[in-house]
Amino acid sequence: MTVLPPRALDAGITGWRGVSNKLVWVDVAAILMSAIGGAVVGVLLLWLIQPAPWIGWLVIAAVAVSAVVRLVIAPRRVHAIGWILRDDDLVVRRGILLSRLVAVPYGRMQLIDVNRGPVARLVGLAELRLVTAAATSDVALPGLPEAEAAQLRDALVARAEERRVGL
Repeated sequence: MTVLPPRALDAGITGWRGVSNKLVWVDVAAILMSAIGGAVVGVLLLWLIQPAPWIGWLVIAAVAVSAVVRLVIAPRRVHAIGWILRDDDLVVRRGILLSRLVAVPYGRMQLIDVNRGPVARLVGLAELRLVTAAATSDVALPGLPEAEAAQLRDALVARAEERRVGL
């Protein structure tokens, strides 16, 4: 797995594929669940800390501001995720402010896993996770339709087996 500077690799690559827009709804559900949990903590602090109720209000305000910012950024974050199959590797890009571009050679792939969380399953999405021998190989491609994730997994397994046979 090679982590490359985004501008160096992204400039010459065409044909990027994106993930499903349904991933925005999965993100919104996760944001709302965490906001509800944070608000419950804030209310408990209001109730438990009688001499200083401002701490509870501060927690509630911080949770609300954080949730609004995350809700505004969620669609842009989802649209920043992309992937492309090249001759020798799979390239995955993600991130807005801290962009990450990772090229995973087919011969280095050890495990290709398809995960589906409960909310993603409701909207028909899956996450493709790649494991390599490198300790820092956290390559995940969320928001793929289930059928596309299965097809991509099968294609990657076939290409990985081809590359390992040639070693």
